Order: sequence, then C-alpha cells, then structure tokens
Amino acid sequence: MTAFFEIINGNIKPDAGTFNWGVTITTAYLPLDNTDFFNTDLNLVDWLSQFGEGNEVYMKGFLGRMLFSGEEVLKKVSVLSGGEKMRCMIARMQLRNANCLILDTPTNHLDLESIQAFNNNLKTYKGNILFSSHDHEFIQTVANRIIELTPNGIIDKMMEYDEYITSDHIKELRAKMYGDK
Repeated sequence: MTAFFEIINGNIKPDAGTFNWGVTITTAYLPLDNTDFFNTDLNLVDWLSQFGEGNEVYMKGFLGRMLFSGEEVLKKVSVLSGGEKMRCMIARMQLRNANCLILDTPTNHLDLESIQAFNNNLKTYKGNILFSSHDHEFIQTVANRIIELTPNGIIDKMMEYDEYITSDHIKELRAKMYGDK
C-alpha cells in the first residue's frame, strides 16, 4: 500500500498509466516513513509553523490536540520519539484542511492515549480517508467502507470491518479474487 500511496501523492511515478486527483480534491498525506521531516533542530512550534499559517498560540493548539503540552512544545524535533514524531505529523496533516486524508499505517508508534485522541479527531472529520492499517480496532472505529485491492481486481463494500472479515459472501469473493481453489 505504501507504493500505491506514494504514487497517488506524486512522490513516485507508476510503472504504467497515470493518476490525477479531481480539481476540487485537496489532500494531506501521512507517510509511513517520516524521517526526512525531522532532520532539523527546530522546536515543535517552529517546525509546525513551516506547514501552515497561524501564530504561536494557534500552532500550540494544534499540538495540544495531539497531546503536547507546556514546555513539550519547545522540544527540538530532532530528539523526538517515534510516537512523538507521528503525533507531529498528524498535527501537520490537520493544518492542511484537506478534504481527503491519506494515512499509511497511522497508528504505528502511537500509544493508546494518542490513538484514542486521533480516532476522536477522525470521527468528526467530514472528508474522505484512505488508509492502510494493521490495527484492527482502528479499522473498526474509522472505516465504513472497505476497498480491498487483490491481484484480480477490487472488492468494494460499504460495511464495517468486523462484518467484512466475518462475511461468508466476502470470504467466497476473496477466494475467487485471489485465485484460491
């Protein structure tokens, strides 16, 4: 899925074909590898200010939604843990005010409290979300439409994840799409 997300975000070229977003679509991408974003000695507020407009109080508010408080917002981004970096990337993504979010395994490195805060933000989000995840609870909480890419086409169903993985009809369809006998 990472390669697919990188292609639709224009970061790598597809082997064949083309992809273009519609003119009314604005995207925000949360990549799997965020290393390059943190090769700086900026503090959290200054780092986040690079990606959106607003004063220091506004930026601190965004960081606060991702559970950064007090002196933490003055911490250098180069020394952040994996979870703290992911929380910064989520705040960066939210600044974009995009109508389509693309999330590549967004709960990696996050603790339970951070995942819950992120889920609460996504529950009120009014746009579309494309994501890949290995986190069953996250998928069940966020997804209301499952699109599975298979070697022989797609399976596209409007249903919750638990229903999708237990449905006999879906199991038969998956076996057919993957060429199982």
